[in-house]
Amino acid sequence: MASTPEISAIILAGQRPGIDPLAAAFGLNCKALIPVGGVPMVSRVFRTLKAHPAIAKTRVMAQDVAALQQAGDFQVVPSDETIADTIAPLVAGASEPLLITTADHALLDADMLDSFITKARGADLAIGMVERRTLVAAYPQSKRTWLIFRGGAYSGANLFWIGSPKIMPLLDIWKQVEQKRKRGRALLGAFGPLILIGVALRLLTLEGALARVGARFGIRIVPVILPQAEACIDVDSVADHALVERIIAARTA
Repeated sequence: MASTPEISAIILAGQRPGIDPLAAAFGLNCKALIPVGGVPMVSRVFRTLKAHPAIAKTRVMAQDVAALQQAGDFQVVPSDETIADTIAPLVAGASEPLLITTADHALLDADMLDSFITKARGADLAIGMVERRTLVAAYPQSKRTWLIFRGGAYSGANLFWIGSPKIMPLLDIWKQVEQKRKRGRALLGAFGPLILIGVALRLLTLEGALARVGARFGIRIVPVILPQAEACIDVDSVADHALVERIIAARTA
């Protein structure tokens, strides 16, 4: 996908207070430094983003700057305690689209980025998703959290596109429900009871629900349904890590 570099990419590499159980399982203090295919996963994500022709610059953001800096091939910028507080000043001052992902998105590759960027362009906010049947067909053993709508069930792909500062009011809501981000109905309910009812009764499609949220705030929100099953497999558990290692080994072979 040839294009002029124009996008600013952000890798969120922070973690919640206390000991991260997955990092501890690998004898580390920071989850983002867990090796995948012999490379710290945050470094793997950084290299993928840096190599993409549409991305002009990539930043890693974390609370523990010193720990992340040991990965060695990028600069780490201090982040706030919450994701919403971290990205709010970047959104407010952005002159280019922002692409946001996470350090545990170890399977991120150029094809996923191509698919996501192509479909996200023109939106104020775009959210990468994978449909359940796509994942189950390829990796039935992978356990994900699913948002169920009329017409399908979807899991997040840890890819977000912010095309306009007009989404700032959404960040205030995001901050309020950030601790519940794995609970889909709690998140949707924050945007209004009618949307929650529509999802609960499966009256709304994913596209319809996001369109209604966008209309409430005067912005265009779109889901980007990715064809790559691997797009929703992040490293959240020891089982995830083992699966990701197998996938990367197969890619290498």
